[in-house]
Amino acid sequence: MSDLLAIIKAFTDAIAVKDYDTAGSFMTETCEYTNIPLASVTGPAGMRAVLEPFFAPTLENEFVLIRTLVDGNRVCTERLDRHRLASGWVELPVAGIFEFDGDKISVWREYFDAATIVSKWPTA
Repeated sequence: MSDLLAIIKAFTDAIAVKDYDTAGSFMTETCEYTNIPLASVTGPAGMRAVLEPFFAPTLENEFVLIRTLVDGNRVCTERLDRHRLASGWVELPVAGIFEFDGDKISVWREYFDAATIVSKWPTA
């Protein structure tokens, strides 16, 4: 496993257990994080502001890496993001693109079908 891929694995493992501080330590302060088609946020604080409320109803999370590609300072992932809610598991196919500045994630883009998750996610 490449060093960058190992970082992505550690990063997604931290997010799975809602350890946003550890996840943020893998990002640059200026990291651009975008869940397409939502607006971009910046840095670990932006990531936390998006993920913490979204994952609040989850009892358990799994990020299953199906396929990966490392090309220079980029890592591409095909994943199955699984979230256990009180009502059961919700699965979301996701493509993730990560760009690195050294050993830190500087760009993170996620592509998924929003209707898939919205139709199964609890409303506030």
